[in-house]
Order: sequence, then structure tokens, then C-alpha cells
Amino acid sequence: MKKAMIAMSGGVDSSVAAYIISQQGYETVGATMKLHSDDTEAQKEASCCSSEDIEIARSVAEKLGMPFYVYNYSEDFKESVISRFVDAYRNARTPNPCVDCNRYIKFDTLIRKAVELGFDYVVTGHYAIVEYNEETGRYILRKAADETKDQSYVLYSLSQEQLSHVLFPLGSMSKDEARKIAEEQGFINFDKPDSQDICFVPDGDYAKFIEDWCGFKFENGNFVDLDGNVIAQHKGIINYTIGQRKGLGIAAKAPYYVVGKNLETNEVILGSNDDLFSCTLTATDVNFISVEKLTGPMRVRAKVRYKQKETDATIFPLENGDVSVVFDEPQRAIASGQAVVFYDGDIVVGGGTIV
Repeated sequence: MKKAMIAMSGGVDSSVAAYIISQQGYETVGATMKLHSDDTEAQKEASCCSSEDIEIARSVAEKLGMPFYVYNYSEDFKESVISRFVDAYRNARTPNPCVDCNRYIKFDTLIRKAVELGFDYVVTGHYAIVEYNEETGRYILRKAADETKDQSYVLYSLSQEQLSHVLFPLGSMSKDEARKIAEEQGFINFDKPDSQDICFVPDGDYAKFIEDWCGFKFENGNFVDLDGNVIAQHKGIINYTIGQRKGLGIAAKAPYYVVGKNLETNEVILGSNDDLFSCTLTATDVNFISVEKLTGPMRVRAKVRYKQKETDATIFPLENGDVSVVFDEPQRAIASGQAVVFYDGDIVVGGGTIV
């Protein structure tokens, strides 16, 4: 009998994934990762791993008759997710902590623990589909059937080894169907709202979080235009992201947008909306899934943020292993630190970090 460890966050998706797998004859255990110790009211409402969520996960596991364990990975989470998040902002990049959490915690640390304990698979409530291609001998990652919930973008970094040990039971269903199953099974979280993206910054004030983490306040500096002319003062470079218009505190005839940041001079560069568009980017730390590597130009559909629709592009291999991406049409607000993900239809070709 195959053995599966269910990664249970306390949310409805992982609970339904646990139910589906338990009905398919696997020997199952539930496992929740405790990733941070804060338990403020905001944390309880927005997080996916508060003490309350752990108890919800435990109750679902008990209802399904499976053993339940809690693994404290808070130190791993600090090092692999929070520290990377802070470091990115300090270096004028825009991070994606969900990608890092999937890459370094859920599908690395937890999979290693599961394999060590003799389990064949780790099961999560992600909306995506994993298949094995007999012709190529590779595991492939597909978009979820419900494209409004598809999470393949944040899973682009999974290796072949990791994909061989994961199951995504919700990939072929809609969120409404998942909630219906949860309600039918009497799970107390059937109508629980979806968790926020940044679970460790539940109030959304990431700049304050970073300053508290670093132990100092980032200095004010100049807003400048593309020619270097000083426009006004900013309140610390970490408070601004590429494409931002609101919250600049500048009165002008035409709206200003953040189009760049200069760490050396502590300047935030402003321009017009048109200045945000670009056809090219370079990606590093690239992972390919459907192919072993990129040997020449490849036509793909690509996107540079989670909620964006893919658009036509050509990717080119660079000598250092990076990838150059050239879009057919200019893309708005491409931000270093974010992920660019490549698709062939509904199949994830791969992806990397924008530099």
C-alpha cells in the first residue's frame, strides 16, 4: 500500500485533498508545518499556519481517522523565506515569498522528511496537475482545470525528483467543488476564507515588517525623474515597488509611477505609465520542467506575475545558464525579484527569477 503524507494548512483545500487521498486507499498521515510563532489577531485571520489553523487541521485529520503531526520548521522558514524576502527588498527587488516557501519548505524540507519516514508522496491542496510523460521520461506540470485558481506559476521551481513525490488531488476540480466536498464531510473550515499571500505580514505593512526585522529605519531620499532631476523626498526606498502610483504623496499635473530604484544614491526613479513598458528581461536561477534544458530559441507563452495572463514570447539560452526573454508585445512593470514562468499551452516549460 502506498503511503502519503498530507500537508495540512488548516485551509479547506488541503483538508479536501486529505479526504480525496484517504478515499483512494493510501495509508495516510496529516502533517502541519509550524512556520512562525506570531499569533496576533491579524495573523489568525490572514495566516495559513497559526495555532488556530493547526487545531483545525488536527480536527480534520481526526475526522478522517489519520494520525496527525506538527513539524516546527520556523527556523527553516526564517532562513529560506523571510530572510530572502527582506534581502530582496533591501536590494531593490520585489520578492515572491510563496515561490520560496514552495521551493524550500513545502517541497524540499517536508518532502525530505516524508521520504525519510518511508512515505511515497507528499499531498497538498495546490491547484495544479502533475503527470508523467512516457515519451520524454519526464514529469510535467500542467495548469489546473480551474484557471481562476491555477497555482502552477508558484510551482515552476519543482524538480523532477520533487514532482515524483507529490500529488495534487484538486488539480481537476473547482474551488466551489472543493468547498462542497468539505461541507458534505462536515469539515469545520468548509467556508474558511482563502489565506493571504504573505502569511508573515498579515496586516500588509511589509515596510514596517522589514524595518522591525532589520532593527533600523530606512533613510529618506530623493524622488527623481528619468533625467535625474529631483522631484520630491521619499520615505525610504523599501516603501516603493515598480509600477506603483498611489502613496507617492506628490501633487503633479500628470500621475507619476515608480519606474526604477537606485540603491547607491537612495533614489526612487519616477516616470510616466508609458515608461513602465518593456519587451525584454533576463531571468536567472532557471528551472526547466517539460524539457531538460534550453538548447536554442523556444517559442512560449510567458507571464511575469501571478495574476497575469500569459503572452507570446521567445526565450533564448545565455552562456551562463540564464535565459533572455523577448516578448512580442511590451509588458508593464517587469520587476526584478519576481518570477517569470514559461508555458506551452497548459504545460509549464519552466521559469526563473527576473534580474
